Amino acid sequence: MGRGNGKFIPPSKPDLSFEKEQWKAGSVLIAGLDEAGRGSWAGPVMAGAVILPCNDQELEEKLLGVRDSKQLSANQREKWAKVIRKIAIAVAWGKADCFEIDEMGILPATRLAMCRALQGLDQVVDHLLIDAVKLPMVNIPQTSLIKGDARSLTIAAASIIAKTERDHLMELLEEKIPGYGFSRHKGYGTFYHRQALAERGVSPEHRRSYLPIRSLLETTKQ
Repeated sequence: MGRGNGKFIPPSKPDLSFEKEQWKAGSVLIAGLDEAGRGSWAGPVMAGAVILPCNDQELEEKLLGVRDSKQLSANQREKWAKVIRKIAIAVAWGKADCFEIDEMGILPATRLAMCRALQGLDQVVDHLLIDAVKLPMVNIPQTSLIKGDARSLTIAAASIIAKTERDHLMELLEEKIPGYGFSRHKGYGTFYHRQALAERGVSPEHRRSYLPIRSLLETTKQ
């Protein structure tokens, strides 16, 4: 890791550097936390939580292809999600729905989703490694890492869990509310999604506090 032109440059792949520091300090159960869907116009924000074993000497080799979920294809994410679930001590996810996002804002809703994922681990966690976000309401020692999903293997694993679980949920939303293409664009502001909104209007699963959706609602009122 380093800096170029004043900007942080993450390593080429995530590793266990931060985890090993904590393991040496006596923190055995380290939970990585990351989110998916903050920028989406519809559906929930999802958080993944993963605890990897500290006593597996081959852990980095077994998870060699794990990356920030955005760097992987859908098939690669599904493959690694299965491997992560097999290797990890615990895996969980939590979400905050579109109504909670509209009510409290995306950052508090992201924290809420992370807290729910953490509760789902059903483990007494010693330390948290979190991608960019801090959880001041959680009384657990924690480290917030900028671009953590590119630096920490545990956070990268959590990002894959968050993304795959959210994708599955958006596919279910497509069945529940067909015609918007949720299974195709996962709620993000693609051309196809914009076109569907123009033709069908805003669905109950859209985030009404987001500017593109709010603007469309204001336009339709005129």
